[in-house]
Amino acid sequence: MSHDDPALRSDEELAQLVGDVHPHDAPIALHHYDAAWPARFDREAERIRGALGDAAIAIEHVGSTSVPSLAAKPIVDIVLAVADSAYEPGYKPALEGVGYILRIREADEHEHRMFERHDPATHVHVFTVGDPEIQRMVAFRDRLRSSRDDRERYEATKRQLAARRWRHVQHYADAKSDVIARILSGRST
Repeated sequence: MSHDDPALRSDEELAQLVGDVHPHDAPIALHHYDAAWPARFDREAERIRGALGDAAIAIEHVGSTSVPSLAAKPIVDIVLAVADSAYEPGYKPALEGVGYILRIREADEHEHRMFERHDPATHVHVFTVGDPEIQRMVAFRDRLRSSRDDRERYEATKRQLAARRWRHVQHYADAKSDVIARILSGRST
């Protein structure tokens, strides 16, 4: 896939989601699994709980850093369930108060919001409690934790994709959608 692939989001589409768009224009650097990643999640989960209190209904470590032995970009992904992710005043000021910056607002995709923190590198994906996307992300994590074959297939796909030059990191993330769907559906190819 090149950045000219019509299936990839354009710079304009990404700008609507993330605001200021800076092209990556490089391969993606994957790192070997780091046993320190779960502790990073624990520290960030405590930071989020401390900022939001009871507004943080659920906090889960997801993404590749949550799967032992899986190579990953060294960014801890967190799912945060709140009462209503479309109601940003209920959580956005508190997350910004502890150093998170809103990077993605997808009103048409589960009212998903993604916040980013650079130190430590963390992405917080905010959804409304009970949204099926939370269950999907947790189920994918659990599947990779329990199935060596699926974990190896996913890592092989990630490595193949990561070696390509990507205009935006989001394009790399979007390119993994097919293999994720196949693994979640139980299809082997």
